Amino acid sequence: MGFNCGIVGLPNVGKSTLFNALTQTAAAQAANYPFCTIEPNVGRVAVPDPRLEVLARIGKSAKIIPTSLEFVDIAGLVRGASKGEGLGNQFLANIREVDAIIHVLRCFEDGDITHVEGSVDPVRDAETVETELMLADLDSLEKRSQGLVKRARGGDKEAIAQMALIEPLKAALEAGKPARTAVPKGEEAAASRLQLMTTKPVLYVCNVEEASAATGNAHSARVQAMAAAQGAKAVIVSAAIEAEISQMPEGDRAEFLSSLGLEDSGLDRIIRAGYELLGLVTYFTVGPKETRAWTITRGTKAPGAAGVIHGDFERGFIAAETIAYDDYVALNGEAGAKDAGKMRVEGKEYVVKDGDVLLFRFNV
Repeated sequence: MGFNCGIVGLPNVGKSTLFNALTQTAAAQAANYPFCTIEPNVGRVAVPDPRLEVLARIGKSAKIIPTSLEFVDIAGLVRGASKGEGLGNQFLANIREVDAIIHVLRCFEDGDITHVEGSVDPVRDAETVETELMLADLDSLEKRSQGLVKRARGGDKEAIAQMALIEPLKAALEAGKPARTAVPKGEEAAASRLQLMTTKPVLYVCNVEEASAATGNAHSARVQAMAAAQGAKAVIVSAAIEAEISQMPEGDRAEFLSSLGLEDSGLDRIIRAGYELLGLVTYFTVGPKETRAWTITRGTKAPGAAGVIHGDFERGFIAAETIAYDDYVALNGEAGAKDAGKMRVEGKEYVVKDGDVLLFRFNV
């Protein structure tokens, strides 16, 4: 089961620098001109989770395998992208394929780095990108509607249901609001199949100068206020600092961050926020060979969680031996939890919780 976040923004806001640091590669060329990212660059990144080391120590595991997220660095968008300006059509095609959007906004002043709009204004930049996405979504829905109207008038039940879903989304877009604000309750899955860009969850990343990495600045404060008004989240990072950290030995990073007044890296915060944005939770398997984290969507039942490991586990699911993380740690592992009555045998209707330590019984 793969989950990915598309990193978007106007040209020269620090997207590719951030992506390079995020994936600790130079796969995305960071350059001071628009459209240096022509093809989307893709990188898989481990989700930081301190619980893994604790479980591996108790379980005496030979190795640790974290769960991961995929990040896609997408070419910079400019005003008019919905009409094909810049690399608009390619940008829009790439963004339709991701699960969530990480929108990088320039929140730093630097006369040496060109801004495509001529001045630094992250809220304006966010609105520019959102407007282009809304225009493209509206165009997409209008094209869909053309083929549905005649069928709906003829009593086609599927067409009638599709129109009932599309109409409120279209009305929201025409009013200048993203489609996510008008998805009918219970129709989230159907709406996602329309592949609209403005139904995708958004995380704003404020790229600030080094001196503002710990506290933010006036630009990032405006973004945070905008995000709060939308019910969205914003994370403050300095792409320059993150690029520096990514080149350091692992053992030197904590001291460097501490010297800047930071508890953890901005990238760790982005990864965690992306994980939350997608509504994901982690469960664990622990054994002598490995302690491993597995990603599932919140609300997944035990058979579906088993299927993430292997399809046979889901098809032949019998039960899941389940220990909550806190119980596993407090009772020093599986044997202690079992002795204390803290190991439960759960069936097909059990909804897996974040932090569950699971052992699946199956038969195929």
